[in-house]
Amino acid sequence: MVPSNNTGNNNQSLLKPFQLTVKTEIIALEKVLIWFETIAKPYLPPKILWECKLALSEGFTNTVLYAHENLPVTAPIIINVNFYQTWVDILIWNQGPFFDLKAKLTELTQQNVDPLELESERGLFFMDKLTDQLDYIRVDYERNCLKMKKFLLSNI
Repeated sequence: MVPSNNTGNNNQSLLKPFQLTVKTEIIALEKVLIWFETIAKPYLPPKILWECKLALSEGFTNTVLYAHENLPVTAPIIINVNFYQTWVDILIWNQGPFFDLKAKLTELTQQNVDPLELESERGLFFMDKLTDQLDYIRVDYERNCLKMKKFLLSNI
């Protein structure tokens, strides 16, 4: 079953949707980033493109290393990128166990530790700071979606 591109946004029409499916292997990150830069350059200013690439890199890496750590390499990771007039949605679909992202971010911020000193969880901080909305939802009994939204204009 292919995930829906719908992220619940209905104020603006979708300009262009893209989808990429890769295997669960860290080496696919290079393919993901090249694909993203190719599709995003016409839509995103350079600073936002860089921020989205970094957030996507962290999200994809976490999917491979944690969400899919007990799944075969053939388990697909599906990435949807949807461009709107004033924002971009990046959705990373996985088949791993549910992870309470909000609770983990709350826990980490209460620890009074510099995120750069953390060995494995600093990517969560990066995704949170580089995006305007970050969520991780259980879609059905076997799929999760890491949802990242980045506004293209700073006054939104």
